[in-house]
Amino acid sequence: MTSVTAVAPEPADWILPSRRRVGVLGLIAAEASLFAVFVAAYLYYIGKSVSGPYPKDVLEVPIFTSLCLWASSATVWLAERAVHRGTMRRAALWLLLTVALGAVFLGGTAAEWYRLIVHRGLTIGTNLFGTTFYSLVGLHATHVTVGLFILTLLVVFAWSGALRPAHAEHVQLVSWYWHFVDGIWVVVFTVVYLIGR
Repeated sequence: MTSVTAVAPEPADWILPSRRRVGVLGLIAAEASLFAVFVAAYLYYIGKSVSGPYPKDVLEVPIFTSLCLWASSATVWLAERAVHRGTMRRAALWLLLTVALGAVFLGGTAAEWYRLIVHRGLTIGTNLFGTTFYSLVGLHATHVTVGLFILTLLVVFAWSGALRPAHAEHVQLVSWYWHFVDGIWVVVFTVVYLIGR
């Protein structure tokens, strides 16, 4: 009687993931947790303000600026593809368009805040709605500002010739962050401007 011994397959060579990728994914996970806390606070305090103004009285749905921000996910993706292909001028144009779309969004947020503070009298200290609104939307606007700063640096590097296909991973990681910022806006937009009204 012969015995058959099962031969285990050779283990595939496993390569550690890039530390940069792990770092950015860790950052995104931490930031998502932070946003979850702010979203939960906003949802918890909806309708609990004892004095006005209330969301339905003062908020206008920022459709145009939101569409600009969401469209910037496509342009940053196209920029990332252009870097992978080595077409740096095209990458610079897509990055510049991403910055422009993000700036339109940020400008819309600033205009909304000006209108709410100056014309509607809603400040962070007015009531629970003001406190949670400015905290949540302000947290997102801060992330957009950071993203725009980094994207602007990439535009400068692309136009100066310092950005090369060898830097494709760096551009990819910036695009991950930008997609995260855009994705968070879907949640904030839904909670603040649709559910919260």
